[in-house]
Amino acid sequence: MDITVLMGGTSSERDVSMASGLRVAEALRLKGHSVTAVDTAFGILSEEEQGAMRQTGVMRALPPEQESLDQLASETLAATVRKLPGHGEADVVFIGLHGGQGEDGTIQALLDLRGVPYTGSGHLASALAMDKDLSKRLFRDAGVTTPDWLMAPATDEEVIAVLGLPVIVKPSKQGSTVGLTLVKAAGQIQPAIVEARRYDDEVMIERYIPGRELTVGILGEDALPVGEIIPVHEIYDYECKYTAGMAREVFPAEITPEQTAAIQEQARWAFRALKLRGYARIDFRMTGDGTFQCLEANTLPGMTELSLIPQAAAAAGITFPELCERIVQLALQPQVPGETR
Repeated sequence: MDITVLMGGTSSERDVSMASGLRVAEALRLKGHSVTAVDTAFGILSEEEQGAMRQTGVMRALPPEQESLDQLASETLAATVRKLPGHGEADVVFIGLHGGQGEDGTIQALLDLRGVPYTGSGHLASALAMDKDLSKRLFRDAGVTTPDWLMAPATDEEVIAVLGLPVIVKPSKQGSTVGLTLVKAAGQIQPAIVEARRYDDEVMIERYIPGRELTVGILGEDALPVGEIIPVHEIYDYECKYTAGMAREVFPAEITPEQTAAIQEQARWAFRALKLRGYARIDFRMTGDGTFQCLEANTLPGMTELSLIPQAAAAAGITFPELCERIVQLALQPQVPGETR
């Protein structure tokens, strides 16, 4: 097949997206596909450029500054999509973007207009999952337990009365824990809101749930083996996610078969509640009494060597090239009547 892999872009997760996209492109070539790699900020990448970039991986240990991201926008995302091969030239687009317009439904809507099949969830589902406030409301309607939360603005007194301390303050529409702060004292709440607003116009304040960090990958209709993340830091932040040695991931997680079945079922409910499609990763906290709290859904989870979905797939006996191939095949399946792409 002729496959276009979109990566990079101008979101604060640009570097992670580059690492994911380059690895996906290489894996799909190993499966015999003709692959065009496109950085949506700059255009098509030559094979020489891709080879050089693969040596660097994720290029920053901390999120890049917004000013530098703005400089990357040499052309708009819409202009990039207009330059993509049309239907009949590209069999499918593999979306390796993270955050921003790559994950919020914008690129998905543009590809729908072009009539080009693409991997992952459709524009509505992508937008719902990216908006943590809306997704948590849908989780609760579907019977998926999720931590209590408030949306900023909120006074210190309101936060403490409703949620207590500690709390997590984070952008409502971001990923990779960009702009996230664990707040333990009242005097830290407002500065954390200011920090989160650097990355989004909406800020969520969420009750912190102590316990074990677990994750469930969904591939098609199947829940992959449950994973546990044990970070060096108190929370699984950007540095722990993308720096080797800063977190230990255990697949499968050391939990009982009954707990495994329960959290996988919760993950499936969350997947369906947001009308997700293809694949996703659902993140949880497991409390001391063995119950699960769903934190969020990731519609375009990382595909780097340190990322969780590839590790979950490996635990199920699925190699990385096979994982990429299955994701492509899911994108080409006929849409179920009534399903939102």
